[in-house]
Amino acid sequence: MPERAIFIVDKEGVIRYISIHDKLEQPDNDVLFAELAKVEPARSAILGARKKLEEEELPSGGVVLYCTRWCPSCHKARKWLADHKIEYVEVNVGTSGKAAEQIKKWAGGNRTTPTLDIDGTIIVGWDEDKVAEVLGV
Repeated sequence: MPERAIFIVDKEGVIRYISIHDKLEQPDNDVLFAELAKVEPARSAILGARKKLEEEELPSGGVVLYCTRWCPSCHKARKWLADHKIEYVEVNVGTSGKAAEQIKKWAGGNRTTPTLDIDGTIIVGWDEDKVAEVLGV
């Protein structure tokens, strides 16, 4: 039967943690973060900061732009919003796993950027005409 095995190996190559799960069973991230912190305590603050980001609520209301720093269409969206003096909140899907999962739900399983949430109206991909229509510009 197929299984999922997780090993945590320290810098010296010593296996410090083994966990074996059924293939479809998702391991508990809190347990993994705790085990990683035992192996490398100096990095535990970084893991804690990442967990805090995952727990943060996503913004809602107004204009929320879900994007990445490198995406050319995201650059177009930022410029268009700035040119039209439209205030917005930007969420980087590259650093927020929660945001990345949300846009995948909106985009049918794809991590499409930019994705905009304009007062609950979701626009997947940069569509200037649709954005202008929804904003009444």
